[in-house]
Amino acid sequence: MTAPSPPRHPLHFPNFRAYLVGRLCAVLAQYSMMIVLAWQAYNIARETMTTAGASAQLGLIGLAQFLPLFFLTPITGWVADHYDRRIITRITLALLTTASALLAFATYEGWVSLPLIFGIAVIVGITRAFNGPAYGALAPNLVPPAILPNAIAISSVAWQTGMIAGPAVGGYAYAATPWGAYALAAALYSVALVGMLMIGKVPQPPRDTSRHPIRQMIDGFAYVKGNRLVLATITLDLFAVLLAGATALLPVYARDILHVGSTGLGHLAAAPGIGAAATALWFSFRPMKTEVGLKMLGAVILFGLSTIAFGCTAFLPREIAVEAGVAALVVLGSADMVSVFVRQSLVQIHTPDAMRGRVSSLSQLTISASNELGEAESGFLAAMVGPVAAVIGGGIGAIIITILWARLFPELRLARSFDPPDIGRAENSLEKTQ
Repeated sequence: MTAPSPPRHPLHFPNFRAYLVGRLCAVLAQYSMMIVLAWQAYNIARETMTTAGASAQLGLIGLAQFLPLFFLTPITGWVADHYDRRIITRITLALLTTASALLAFATYEGWVSLPLIFGIAVIVGITRAFNGPAYGALAPNLVPPAILPNAIAISSVAWQTGMIAGPAVGGYAYAATPWGAYALAAALYSVALVGMLMIGKVPQPPRDTSRHPIRQMIDGFAYVKGNRLVLATITLDLFAVLLAGATALLPVYARDILHVGSTGLGHLAAAPGIGAAATALWFSFRPMKTEVGLKMLGAVILFGLSTIAFGCTAFLPREIAVEAGVAALVVLGSADMVSVFVRQSLVQIHTPDAMRGRVSSLSQLTISASNELGEAESGFLAAMVGPVAAVIGGGIGAIIITILWARLFPELRLARSFDPPDIGRAENSLEKTQ
């Protein structure tokens, strides 16, 4: 009698299924809260400020979430590599649930204010600084090494789908009832917490106790610097999305340029999610296998072009401007899905498990820089030159950065597939950082 064949798909593993549901819900909650925080802060500010002044508040909201990540990144990566990643995510998800519920209650009771919103934004930034590296580095511990690339790909799709669809969820929920948007985020965080509680004991990464923690924190930076493919994929997203922050200015476009209100904001915020979901569905039937580096570069260029197209909707007649804007954002979401899918897969596959928490923290920092810091950059730039010029200029900047990165990092152009690198070579690269 032949023995049953081992599971060949990540979804055959209960721990991974629980992780995947939790990760999707957590990212949905995270990015829905980001758009709601920005929209609510902008509306409150517009009651007493000009468009330029209120746009600057969007920049400050992004900065309030980014600065904790910036200062805590070396610590949070080390923590994710030395403590049980399940416990870290459980604690942080409980805190995020509480913060969302507090904003729901404050909005429902009518005493929500800009200081409260900024305070919660800082708390969310601190909590996410610890949550992100632990969450990102946990997936490879849940499945056998043989199916690790597939698990990383599925996790990347869930993460990107939540990141793109989250603003749509938040926008529509806020249009229905403002406090309900925060309550929905709290519910999603709660589901994510339940998912993490369902994950049983998993292998822990090897812990180096012979070297000083500060030296080990520096190792994460040294490894990324020494692995040019990882460095290229991380920094390309950082600079391209940092410049092309069209979604950060959706509240300005919805209220003061296209004049479509909170319902229109929901439509605009949903558009990238539609593009991302369609692309994820395509990948599920026709997975990307070849020329992954070139496809990532092409996707980022398309991301910049669609950002320019969205910015130009301000010059179109009102009856077609919204439809054109939605179409541009659908393409933007699809291109972003391709880019982030390739980046996350390459980074995770090319990083040893002992270093994965620290590298994940740096990857999260660049993602946050491209989102929250990009939100700050877009808000401040919109206050100086206007939102339309800020969006169009950002799209042009993203294209220039992509062309420059293609020349500076030929390793990215030459990345052919998601095949894991030679283990010995990866270990040697790790040893060189120590």
